[in-house]
Amino acid sequence: MMLENYVAVDLEMTGLNARRDSILEIGAVRVKNKEVEEVYEAMIRPQGKLSQEVTQLTGITDEMALLGRGMDEVFAEFVEFCGNEVLLGHNVVFDYGFLKQAAMNRNIAFERQGIDTLKIARKLLPPEEKKTLQLLCDRYEIHRKRRHRALDDALAARDLYEVFEAAYAAQRPEVFAPFPLAYKTKKQSPATNRQKTHLQKLAEYHQVELKVCWDTLTKNEASRMIDRIIAQYGRVRQTAAAHYRQEDFP
Repeated sequence: MMLENYVAVDLEMTGLNARRDSILEIGAVRVKNKEVEEVYEAMIRPQGKLSQEVTQLTGITDEMALLGRGMDEVFAEFVEFCGNEVLLGHNVVFDYGFLKQAAMNRNIAFERQGIDTLKIARKLLPPEEKKTLQLLCDRYEIHRKRRHRALDDALAARDLYEVFEAAYAAQRPEVFAPFPLAYKTKKQSPATNRQKTHLQKLAEYHQVELKVCWDTLTKNEASRMIDRIIAQYGRVRQTAAAHYRQEDFP
């Protein structure tokens, strides 16, 4: 029997590493009895500015991202939206790594089974054909209003699954079986006061405006923000650094 109830999901991220980067946007589609029951879409306010690569790929600007909400609030909503349903997506294993890391950071249990339309495509279509979501949408005339936006891509993955199921499920039912999603996580530690002070002083010295949620800033995020400022503007000169004193961070 084919899957009738599931949640199709897609994420946009600030980078490709679930331990260093963060979720920028979540899009999800709850399917019940093979029909779209409800959709969910949320932007998460990032720590720091977005890279040019992310903006060029997704069309999400810093101004748009700053209108997003905190990850704690959004992730709690998303978990409630999903319930215990199977997660479906194109390369869903990759997205699950970010979701699992977010859950681990918040001490939330998040074990799910998955259906991956990329894995299905690799099993059913000729190996020499590329199987990106864009090419498969073109091939099967699946329309997306926005490319590389989370909700549009989640809806496209749902449509792609329905196309594959209608064409191949009778002959290859094993290809459509859900499988346990797995990702090894390590809880990310909060940024230290020393990191926060260093980051603040760098920003003050170079007159860089920071958009930071200090309470949820992690060590990795702080490190990356410090590295980005130094790479772009340089370090604080020793003569100026001598005037800075270590302070307890508010």
